[in-house]
Amino acid sequence: MAHVPSNTPTACLALADGTVFYGRGFGAVGETTAELCFNTAMTGYQEIMTDPSYAGQIVTFTFPHIGNTGVTPEDDETGDPVAAGMVVKWDPTEPSNWRSTSTLSDWLASRNRIAIGGVDTRRLTRAIRAQGSPHAALAHDPEGKFDVAALVEKARAFAGLEGLDLAKDVTCAQSYRWNEMRWAWPDGYPTQDAPKYKVVAVDFGAKRNILRCLASVGCDVTVLPASATAEEVLAHNPDGVFLSNGPGDPAATGEYAVPMIQKVLEQKDLPVFGICLGHQMLALALGGKTIKMNHGHHGANHPVKDHETGKVEITSMNHGFAVDSQTLPDGVQETHTSLFDGSNCGIRIADRPVYSVQHHPEASPGPQDSFYLFERFAAYMDARKAA
Repeated sequence: MAHVPSNTPTACLALADGTVFYGRGFGAVGETTAELCFNTAMTGYQEIMTDPSYAGQIVTFTFPHIGNTGVTPEDDETGDPVAAGMVVKWDPTEPSNWRSTSTLSDWLASRNRIAIGGVDTRRLTRAIRAQGSPHAALAHDPEGKFDVAALVEKARAFAGLEGLDLAKDVTCAQSYRWNEMRWAWPDGYPTQDAPKYKVVAVDFGAKRNILRCLASVGCDVTVLPASATAEEVLAHNPDGVFLSNGPGDPAATGEYAVPMIQKVLEQKDLPVFGICLGHQMLALALGGKTIKMNHGHHGANHPVKDHETGKVEITSMNHGFAVDSQTLPDGVQETHTSLFDGSNCGIRIADRPVYSVQHHPEASPGPQDSFYLFERFAAYMDARKAA
């Protein structure tokens, strides 16, 4: 069944079950095929589109005002948009923000990303929740000429994200140093010029703001590609090791990442901290398993309970796979759970400085409910130095 607005459609979103949504295209012209998810955040559309964890996905935004603050290079989480496309309710208006340097449409077009506006995103989101994240084909043609049957077939032919290692596609090509800290008024991003800790960050698709948070608690960060071996990680003689966020199936990335993590964990006193895919990688390395979720968690309003303190944190989430807490071995404690569905959101090794969380403590939805996780990492490294 098709849902057609009154004006001439210039974009088309076709789902694998044959459902078709028409709307108005903006950004790049062309076609893309990916998994379709929805995000409930009210702000941060630029950070979401440039988050490497969204590789292989088209993002439906449930908040209607997308594009109204424009874009600025300062808000990119990586060099270019990684999400395959964008679905919104209302067409982007002219930006109204003193930081804006470009319109959302021009920014997407210059980076070859397709978007569609005028879609009933409420109906689409409800369908995703009920049926799971569908495979979809998104097309933008200014003349409105679409081969709908072919688009549906392309959506059906999409292989999906299960079994797919996408970290190798979004990781850095070579190692680099990072010393930029979190944004501060009025000067922007300051530089960490007096670091106390040497940290190796393994890049499975790292967001820049995670690296900024590490620098802000005193870390001199060396970023290594996802394929780094334990020998390459430990050769830097780090005070701590960080496992970053990233896209795809954790079991697929784990084929090469898990052996590296297991060998790093042989250093009994070495602090290890993981976020998102890094959390899932750590769980796999410790003997746990991961599962594909129905529609995942994507948004900036997710309540997570810290079982060690009893506090509830409002967190940012972006994941389609989760750690199966029932598979965690003895000695691995579940520290956080989602209050939406009870899924696992954090683990730690008992009596060791090794822990991870599923949510994104750098994204500031609370706005700083979870920043203590970076401070904990610094405290663990302090304790190791003192010992």
